[in-house]
Amino acid sequence: MLLSLVIRDIVLIEHLELGFNEGLTVLTGETGAGKSILLDSLGLAIGARAETSLVRQGAKRGSVTASFAVPASHPARRYLDDQDFILEDDLLILRRVINADGGSRAFVNDQPSSVAVLRALGDLLIEVHGQHDDRGLLDAAGHRDLLDAFGGHGAVLKAVAASYDALSRAEAALSEAEAQHAALRADEDFMRHALAELQALAPEPGEEERLAMARAQMMQGEKLAVLLAEIREELSADSGFEAQLRGALRRLERLDVEAQALLEPVLTPLNRAALEAAEGMAALGRVEADLDFDPHWLEQTEERLFALRAAGRKHKCPPDDLPDLQKRMAAAIASLDDNEHDLADRRRALDAARAAFADQVAALHAARREAAARLDQAVMAELPPLKLEKARFQTEITALAQDHWVRHGGDHVAFAISTNPGAPFGPLIKIASGGELARFILALKVALASRMSADSLVFDEVDRGIGGATADAVGERLARLAARAQVLVVTHSPQVAARGDTHFQISKSEIRESLAGTTDDGQMRTDVLALDPESRREEIARMLSGAAITDEARAAASSLMKRSA
Repeated sequence: MLLSLVIRDIVLIEHLELGFNEGLTVLTGETGAGKSILLDSLGLAIGARAETSLVRQGAKRGSVTASFAVPASHPARRYLDDQDFILEDDLLILRRVINADGGSRAFVNDQPSSVAVLRALGDLLIEVHGQHDDRGLLDAAGHRDLLDAFGGHGAVLKAVAASYDALSRAEAALSEAEAQHAALRADEDFMRHALAELQALAPEPGEEERLAMARAQMMQGEKLAVLLAEIREELSADSGFEAQLRGALRRLERLDVEAQALLEPVLTPLNRAALEAAEGMAALGRVEADLDFDPHWLEQTEERLFALRAAGRKHKCPPDDLPDLQKRMAAAIASLDDNEHDLADRRRALDAARAAFADQVAALHAARREAAARLDQAVMAELPPLKLEKARFQTEITALAQDHWVRHGGDHVAFAISTNPGAPFGPLIKIASGGELARFILALKVALASRMSADSLVFDEVDRGIGGATADAVGERLARLAARAQVLVVTHSPQVAARGDTHFQISKSEIRESLAGTTDDGQMRTDVLALDPESRREEIARMLSGAAITDEARAAASSLMKRSA
């Protein structure tokens, strides 16, 4: 609910503070007094376009501050949370500052913001209906939601949304399965060939390491065998060490006993050396025999090792991962048949989800048609008292093609009117004139009163071009709306003004001295005065009789006020 409006240096307003109450608030005054300035100012606070011409002459800047009460359940709360704004004590303050040299700034609870945020909050908080209104009921984008709210379609909408989500999941599941299947089919020939190669190779875990170690040992054994053979050949040859040593011993052993006794220190170590040499040669033979070197086996080992490593390079993995790769390829090929069955299951699931969604969309379509008939009847009942007896109203529901169905169903909803018999139906904003448009909106608002889309409603001259019983009907309907929401109306009709719970009189006067203490002779300013009951009677009498207020006009004003109480 709008609590207050503070205006500084906007057009003819130097400084103005207005407080608003629940119920019906009427704003009256002479033509040109500045009633539109108040609505323009309110528009600035809720994100309307800023014109530098709105800044009061001689001022550097103008500002408008609008305060709203926003209870915990209000949808504006969620929007504020999403925008990281803190709301305390249910009070929301929107402020707009316009510079005379261009540019404007926006604030939400004194925090810098954007005009887009003000506009979004304004859409949630207040509706302004007038001749140039292009939002609210005139925006066909919101007609579907209004119809669903009027029809109480919450449960059906939830069912449609749930079916839509289930259909989306089924479509995603099938798409994923088809992509996997296509990928498998695309690689099937390669996988079958690669699997055949791996099956023929039959790699084993840890095999590369074992083969590499065996190859290293065999290559080392080959080198040792060659070396030992050369040593044995050198040692055992006729001119070898052992032969020379034994030849020397035989020659010494042929000497006489005295010579041998003399050479005992020589013979003993030479005999010992001969024995050890014989043992060394025997050990050399045993080592040669123990060396497990087979050139054929080395060749086979290398071929196997190199084949494993080549397969690893081909499949870009370590050779030890080849057994797992073989298993995965075999499983992938085996899964092709399973994947066919899975695809069939998912297609059936998608068909079932699509059928369920179609059923829910059809149910919502039927519910909307039924609600549309009731809404049309309700609006049509409101038109004759508003001097629109020749007009017709209808809610047009167009079933969309299935590929255009969305989470809220498959219908396009638009409110249309025809103002003359036989004339085609068209959008409200294109068919109705200014006065007719305001009354059509009022009729719609009354019909939709149980499903208000905003806590505050503003009507700009909804009674334009009417009077008497029609104006009284307008006032009666505004009062009915005010029982459910805060209603502000700019009016020239005494019948409407008489029904107000709060009455503001707007007037224009010449400035003698500004708030800053300067004299501004010749300039005009707009003033707003809250009227007490007696002042209200005088204002309504003026509206009835014109400039000269008569006793008869006062009596008529009292009668209107009493009847409207």
